[in-house]
Amino acid sequence: MENKSNFVEIKNVNKIWAIGSIHSNLLAFNSIKKFIIENFDQDDVLIFLGNIIGLGQHSKETLSSVLNLRFKLMAKHTLKSNKIIFLRGAQEEMFSKLLQLHLAPNPQEILKWMFEHGVNSSINSYGFSENEVRSISTSGTISISRWASKLNSILSSCPGHKQYFLNLKHAAYSSTKKILFVNRGVDITRPLSAQNDCFWWGFQNFSTINKPYSTFSKIVRGYQSGHDHKTSSLNDSIVCTLFKQPLSNKRILCGIFNENGEILDLFENN
Repeated sequence: MENKSNFVEIKNVNKIWAIGSIHSNLLAFNSIKKFIIENFDQDDVLIFLGNIIGLGQHSKETLSSVLNLRFKLMAKHTLKSNKIIFLRGAQEEMFSKLLQLHLAPNPQEILKWMFEHGVNSSINSYGFSENEVRSISTSGTISISRWASKLNSILSSCPGHKQYFLNLKHAAYSSTKKILFVNRGVDITRPLSAQNDCFWWGFQNFSTINKPYSTFSKIVRGYQSGHDHKTSSLNDSIVCTLFKQPLSNKRILCGIFNENGEILDLFENN
């Protein structure tokens, strides 16, 4: 996986497969994994729309299973690495920030907020307890830095995990500029080149947009806040949301699209 740009342009594609937020639901993901392996074609592209980790109890194992799927598809079809795309979600953003916790001006407050939003489950899956990390966050910069180095070493010991976090993309779009893929939202007042972190934190009233964003007639996202009650996953909607609240429902939504934004199929885990 090579990190050359925050954006991926999808070219020469037959079908675009997109997987919504998984949130460490290992069993749910494994239930769709076989279907993808059996039905994915060489001219297809697969996009994970962020939030592979977090909230559930199996972040490390789920990420390993996702990377295993990547390996199997690349081996089966002799794919180039740009045929399987990983977008940054809020859970990946928070986890990455843990590696820089020693640089934070208020590590205790930041850690508390991130734990309240699900990153504690990811920490647990890599072998750390919440109380241990909370205690370290009060012990000064040197102690926090040592802990961050330890976490980094554990990531390096898990094949592909460190590379995953280093090569996450902000968004992907077809070469036709008709369909855009993001984790959570887009600032519709700005061009893609001038976006901020609303890709994974969201943008106010994003679900209510009723006209194309620039040239994009379809925007596919992998997460929708529980505070946003508008459901939009139909062909006549600009925003297609591959996620169902509540978080406890253990569902993973997936879609198959063409490069012009048409929905070819929608499915979810058994």
